[in-house]
Amino acid sequence: MKLLLRYSIFLLVVLCTYSVNAQISKSEKRALVDLYNSTNGDAWTISWNLNSLSENWHGVVIEDDHVVSITLTNNNLQGVIPTSIEDLKYLEKLDLAFNKLTGELPIEIAALSQLKVLKLEMNRLKGVLPKKFDKLAMLEELVLFNNMIEGEIPESIGEAKNLKLINLSSNFLSGSLPKSLENLSQLYSLELFGNKFSGEIDADLGKLKNLKELVLAYNNFEGAIPDGIKSLTQLQFVQIQGNKFNSFTGLENMQSKGLVTFDSDNSTLNRKYGDSRMADTKFDDN
Repeated sequence: MKLLLRYSIFLLVVLCTYSVNAQISKSEKRALVDLYNSTNGDAWTISWNLNSLSENWHGVVIEDDHVVSITLTNNNLQGVIPTSIEDLKYLEKLDLAFNKLTGELPIEIAALSQLKVLKLEMNRLKGVLPKKFDKLAMLEELVLFNNMIEGEIPESIGEAKNLKLINLSSNFLSGSLPKSLENLSQLYSLELFGNKFSGEIDADLGKLKNLKELVLAYNNFEGAIPDGIKSLTQLQFVQIQGNKFNSFTGLENMQSKGLVTFDSDNSTLNRKYGDSRMADTKFDDN
């Protein structure tokens, strides 16, 4: 009995030791080191000691021996996001906002099937949005404002049906809005301020029943304001000024009772909804 007890204690100690010293896979460790090296990690505000356990690295969260979160906001990252980011297959959050990142937005990010939060705002990233969003089914927040992203929003964005927040303001995005946007039933914020979008809006925005923030200001949209907007009862923040809309009749009987801000190019509607400021809230160029 004593021998069995000693063996059990020994086994428990071994298991605990293994648990404490368990480490992420080589590919995940290499992806983190690539991120460090490609963004001048030695000059970060809070740097990493690459000789220490990765679980102790600033902004890195590890669960069940996998990297699930990287948060390096405002940490003086300078350089490019490496393509090996796709090796962080369990990543749920990537927040590299308010840094000095350059180069193109890696299309490999679209392979991160567990990703819920992508925040890369206030950098100088170029390139285009991923063409395929089918693997980003878990994505809830897509925040890329104040970069230099161009091209169109792909039709496939409608496949990321868990999206709740999209902020692509102050980029160089163009083309029309994909009709698939109307499939994002959980969306509460759509901000596309200060791009080069154009044409009429075919997406039935009235299907976005949870929408609270709609910012389409300072683009080149034209035609009639989508009639469905009037049925959005949760709307609080609406900015549609600075476009070429020629008909606002769909907004004459809005059902939302909680409007805090309403800015359009129609002074009658601005007065009706209690905000005639015609505020210009463009983001400053970074």
